[in-house]
Amino acid sequence: MAGLQVEVDGSIMEGGGQILRVSTALSCLLGLPLRVQKIRAGRSTPGLSSGAWQSKIKVLTGPQHLSGLEMIRDLCDGQLERAEIGSTEITFTPEKIKGGIHTADTKTAGSVCLLMQVSMPCVLFAASSSELHLKGGTNAEMAPQIDYTLMVFKPIVEKFGFKFNCDIKTRGYYPKGGGEVIVRVSPVKQLNPINLTDRGYVTKIYGRAFVAGVLPFKVAKDMAAAAVRCIRKEIRDLYVNIQPVQEPKDQAFGNGNGIIIIAETSTGCLFAGSSLGKRGVNADKVGIEAAEMLLANLRHGGTVDEYLQDQLIVFMALANGVSRIKTGPVTLHTQTAIHFAEQIAKAKFIVKKSEDEEDASKDTYIIECQGIGMTNPNL
Repeated sequence: MAGLQVEVDGSIMEGGGQILRVSTALSCLLGLPLRVQKIRAGRSTPGLSSGAWQSKIKVLTGPQHLSGLEMIRDLCDGQLERAEIGSTEITFTPEKIKGGIHTADTKTAGSVCLLMQVSMPCVLFAASSSELHLKGGTNAEMAPQIDYTLMVFKPIVEKFGFKFNCDIKTRGYYPKGGGEVIVRVSPVKQLNPINLTDRGYVTKIYGRAFVAGVLPFKVAKDMAAAAVRCIRKEIRDLYVNIQPVQEPKDQAFGNGNGIIIIAETSTGCLFAGSSLGKRGVNADKVGIEAAEMLLANLRHGGTVDEYLQDQLIVFMALANGVSRIKTGPVTLHTQTAIHFAEQIAKAKFIVKKSEDEEDASKDTYIIECQGIGMTNPNL
């Protein structure tokens, strides 16, 4: 089933882990051998990173690269060459995607959510149901928090016509990681296209502010209260329900604090703002940062927030028909995902300014995709 080898330049556009995630997932799905060169050439430490010896940002962009690649290899009994720390190129030869139980462990606070992002499209086209045991950071920097994955990504991505289950066994934070989630997915024959162009109006705002480990519960209450005050300045007529939470000792590894706030609209659109605490940053600031991110995501008139955009591109490319989403400014991650979905999967994307009257004064776009109608050969 192997076709011609696809050559990918890992230094263009986003120039980081996302190119690896998108290209290996598509290579796996389409049965196309892949070579990625100049990996992370634009970064301060080129090559695949494990992260442990690098600066904080690098620690967090690093550990999931290798474990993500190894996971895709294992999902399809493929061959992965030159995938070691510091390598600037890899070759990957996929075989048939199989279901069953698979484990991926970043061994650090590498994001379980990024592992899920890379594996989810693949297991949908597996021969049987899959159970993924993903270990690392659940609430880590530079990646979606697991709460975002459950509260925003899951309900929206399921509109493509599949369901998945995600069970948080343990939460893990920077720098230790130690979290674990179990994801269960049944395969599908095809994905349906989606049409998310009607934003509606905001009907409710809710969220959770958490502390784990040695941090006092007052921190959770302060984050929540500061976030509520910030949102009230702009949105006065809605009750904002942010629950302060103390993570149970047996369900969290290490110390951490953070907040996620969700806005839901009359048409079922979901937007989020989130933030993680860092040493020396007071709780109010963390709450306000999340609130301001949410408010910014509500101003642009799109139907998805800036973090969901790029996560939907691969699914749109695979779907059977035309998908449309309305977005705010198109992010570099989204442009990168589109580039590789076109190059590797041969999907056709059109990005244009929204012509709706209510969007005239805003930076609002429609991303339209003619999907390739990928069919599961095993079903």
